[in-house]
Amino acid sequence: MHRSGATMAWNIFKFCTALRGLGSVMILFVLAIIGVTYYSVVLVDYGPSLFSGGLLRTVAALAILLLFHALLVMLLWCYFSVVLTDPGHVPPNWRPSIDMERGEADPLVGSDVQYSTLPPDTRAQRVRFCRKCNQMKPPRCHHCSVCGRCILKMDHHCVWVVNCVGALNYKHFLLFLFYTFLETALVSLSLLPNFVVLFTDGEISGTPGALVATFITFVLNLAFALSILGFLLMHMWLVLANTTTIEVTPPADLILFLMAQAYEKATPKWLYDLGRKKNFEQDDIKPLIQPVVGEILLEALSLEFRVGWVWEGVFGKDKKYWFLPAYSAEDLQMMPELQGLNYPVNPNLDSL
Repeated sequence: MHRSGATMAWNIFKFCTALRGLGSVMILFVLAIIGVTYYSVVLVDYGPSLFSGGLLRTVAALAILLLFHALLVMLLWCYFSVVLTDPGHVPPNWRPSIDMERGEADPLVGSDVQYSTLPPDTRAQRVRFCRKCNQMKPPRCHHCSVCGRCILKMDHHCVWVVNCVGALNYKHFLLFLFYTFLETALVSLSLLPNFVVLFTDGEISGTPGALVATFITFVLNLAFALSILGFLLMHMWLVLANTTTIEVTPPADLILFLMAQAYEKATPKWLYDLGRKKNFEQDDIKPLIQPVVGEILLEALSLEFRVGWVWEGVFGKDKKYWFLPAYSAEDLQMMPELQGLNYPVNPNLDSL
C-alpha cells in the first residue's frame, strides 16, 4: 500500500501541466508563419503585380489577393475561436439521472443538480467518477492532464491552439482545418511558378531576402496543406462513425478503426455508431445538402453511404452559421449534442 501511494504521489501526468506554457509559444509560431506568408504573397509577389505588368496579370493578382485575404480572415477567426472557446466543462453538481431512478440521489446535493437524459439501459454502464476533479463524468467526458479538468466529448488536447478540442469548439476546429487547408493550398499554387524559377535559368527578380522568404513560404505551406488534408480526412471518418480521436487511441487502434469503417459492412461495433446513415439523423437531424465533390470522395472510400459535407449534428441547424465558428442561440438550446451531455446510442449494443 505504501508503494502504491508513493507511485500516485509521483504520477507523471501531473507534469503535463507544464505543456501549458508551450501553447503560448505555439500561438506566436503560428502568427510568425502567417506573417512570413503574408509578406511573401502580398508584399513580394502579388502586391507589386497590381501595378505592373499587363491587364491579365493584374486581374489574376487581384483575384488571388482577394481570395487570400478572405481565407486569412476566416482562418484567424476560426483559430482564435478554438483558442478562446471553452470546449465544455462538467456542470457543477452534475449527476446521472439513474441515481434518481434507483433512489440513490445524494440528499445533500442542491436543487440545481443537472441530470442526464440518456436511455436507462445505457446510462449505468458509463457512470464514471473522476478522482482528480472529485466529480461524476458524463458519457464521453475525459480528464485532460494539461488543462487539469474534465472536458465534455474530449477529442484531444491541441498545443497549437493552447486548448482542448471538445463538445463546444469541435466545429471551430474542423473549420480551422478546412480554411487552413484552402489557404495553404492557394499559397502553394500561387507561389509555385516563382518557386520553379528558383531552380531554372529564368530571370529572377527581387532581393535575396525576398527570395528566401518565397522559398520558405512555399515549402511550409505545401507541407501544411498535405498534412492538414490528411488530418481533415481522418476527422471526417471519425465524425461519420460518431466517435472521437481519444476514443480510438492508441494510433494502431485508430488505423484499424478507420480501415474497418472503410470496408466493414457489418453491424456497428461502437456504442454511439448508429450506422453511417443514422449518424446524420440523430434527433431528427438530417443532412440538407450533398455537394458533388464530397459525395464522390466519400463514395470512393465506401460505396455503402452517401452523406453531405455539412451536417447539422456538428454544424447546427441554422444554415447561416454552417461555415462560421459560431452557433445560433436556438441551436445551443435545442441541440443536446452541442452541450456534450446527451448522445443517442445504438440499441443493439449495451457496452462500449
